[in-house]
Amino acid sequence: MDSPRVVAILKRDVFGRVERLEGPRGPAVRRVACGSRLPGSRWLARILLRRERAALARLEGLPGTTQRLEWPEYARAPSVDGRVPRAREVTVRSWCEGVPLYAAAELPADFFDRLEELVRRVHERGVCHNDLHKEPNILVAADGRPHLIDLQLASIHPRPSRTRSLRASEDLRHVDKHRRRYQSQGHPVEATPAARRRSWIATVWMRCVKPAYNALTRRLLRRSDAEPRRPRGGPWPVWTSPVGPRRP
Repeated sequence: MDSPRVVAILKRDVFGRVERLEGPRGPAVRRVACGSRLPGSRWLARILLRRERAALARLEGLPGTTQRLEWPEYARAPSVDGRVPRAREVTVRSWCEGVPLYAAAELPADFFDRLEELVRRVHERGVCHNDLHKEPNILVAADGRPHLIDLQLASIHPRPSRTRSLRASEDLRHVDKHRRRYQSQGHPVEATPAARRRSWIATVWMRCVKPAYNALTRRLLRRSDAEPRRPRGGPWPVWTSPVGPRRP
């Protein structure tokens, strides 16, 4: 293969699109923050792209997290419509061979322990993910370990603060929600952590911001950003041997 090319559109939303590329260096993922028909969406998409770049910089070298790639030829590759994205609207990141949590056929018995461990390590770097309620943002890698992607809504907290504690608690609350939902389906270990209470930030979002956002995207743009989720009736994954803690 002489030059990288886009082989699939992984996601489209009001902020742009996420593409998979193949090329001489291997597969990669590219976010194009081009916005949509929603007024101001391109401006907001660029802000979120800068936040994602900052988060990726802090997570550099951390196993289990997506990594930013400085591959200019991938950034300049034409999209499916033949257009070359603007440099300030693009970031290229690593590709993980795995499947989203909702599509996994098997899960190690300690998957959610490892997921909580990974999320805590992300917090130690001063980053909160802020979007872990979506199962597509949690991958089950080829080795069975969790892998986090999509840091578009991530926030940076260089120093401990109440805001950092609240957002970190929300990340862990979503890990617990996934754990409790999946472990209720035939998991060999019955004990699960006590449910964490929703923070005031999440409450404001759910009651005030999300309804307005849904009204704009679904009624004005005729587009739903609802993410895939494993159906309540399954099929549920088969539990396999634990993978154990990751070595330092």
